[in-house]
Amino acid sequence: MGLENKGRDLIVAMDGEKRIGGDSLERAVLAEIPTSHISIDISLSINDLKSRIIELCKDLFDKWSDLDDSHFSVETISGGITNRLLKASVRESSGNVVSLTIRLYGPNTDLVVDRKRELKAMPHLSVAGFGAELLGLFDNGMVQSFINARTLSAIDMGKPEVAVEIAKQLRMFHQVEVPGSKDPQLWNDIFKFYREAAELSFEDPLKQAKYDKISFEEVLEEVNILKDLTDQLKAPIVFAHNDLLCGNLMMNDAEGKLYFIDFEYGSYSYRGYDIANHFNEYAGYECDYGLYPDIDAQYNFFRHYLQPDKPYEVPDEDLRVLYVETNTYRLASHIYWALWAIIQAKMSPLDFNYLGYFFLRYSEYKKHKEASFQLAKKHLSEVCFS
Repeated sequence: MGLENKGRDLIVAMDGEKRIGGDSLERAVLAEIPTSHISIDISLSINDLKSRIIELCKDLFDKWSDLDDSHFSVETISGGITNRLLKASVRESSGNVVSLTIRLYGPNTDLVVDRKRELKAMPHLSVAGFGAELLGLFDNGMVQSFINARTLSAIDMGKPEVAVEIAKQLRMFHQVEVPGSKDPQLWNDIFKFYREAAELSFEDPLKQAKYDKISFEEVLEEVNILKDLTDQLKAPIVFAHNDLLCGNLMMNDAEGKLYFIDFEYGSYSYRGYDIANHFNEYAGYECDYGLYPDIDAQYNFFRHYLQPDKPYEVPDEDLRVLYVETNTYRLASHIYWALWAIIQAKMSPLDFNYLGYFFLRYSEYKKHKEASFQLAKKHLSEVCFS
């Protein structure tokens, strides 16, 4: 399809100006993005993927259309439980080598990810210095510039010097203005996930048996009481990343530069939720929630988030407020990803125990519910009588 189409299909897919909202930056960026109708099976082996990636690169970028296939190489960067990341390197006729990142969306991820919302935010995040440059779009993924950095591990996130950099970057991220409604989307997304998750059935009898053990009436009651409680906290609303796990954090050690990537879950939300969700990710892919940061580590993070230039001059009350927010929205993070996992159990072809993940996250919710509720209620009573 190539550059001559310059994103026309994307703009049509976003329902034209009614969806774009008339924002000049979004329209300017999206109009310059080449698009392709090629779709690539995320489950293919790396050898089978190579020919499809080469075909995609030639279709998107006219300058490479006549290159021999020997000029292209493809390797896996990572394979998470939603997307798959690949690195494509192209040796141009001049001998110059250009590297790209190819992100393949998991099948049916549109049920849990608002792609239009993601694409609307990306130009504004890019201008603010976040993420890789968007270079192309195709039927089930995107092409971005390659970031020369390593992906962090869960252990890395808990290191004090790294946590400080994440806190500073997150503050700047939360200051990005994305045009459109500033209404927080957290509870809208959770209720949407709930409706989808509560109406599923499975052909696999073992999965169906696990699914039948879920009391959706109980889950809905928990969602409602948690929403009622968190609403009283009146937490600041920011544009949040909402998925700040180690796989979405990269570090160029030589330059000491930290990168946030992958904004597909980004939306306006509550600052305490975004931080709490990040803290929950200290558990890593092994889901060791005993690694959740203690109060000293949290306060160190909060100081550099709230006042990066003078972290040790942050008033104690400000630290306490953010501590309460974070450790109450910690529960919402568990609910969100628990419900997400049920939908993935039905829709995703990836070999991952999503239903087991639901029970793991929901158990963490119940484990910490009483202490978190007591913390929030005590804080609210003190505020009322102060």
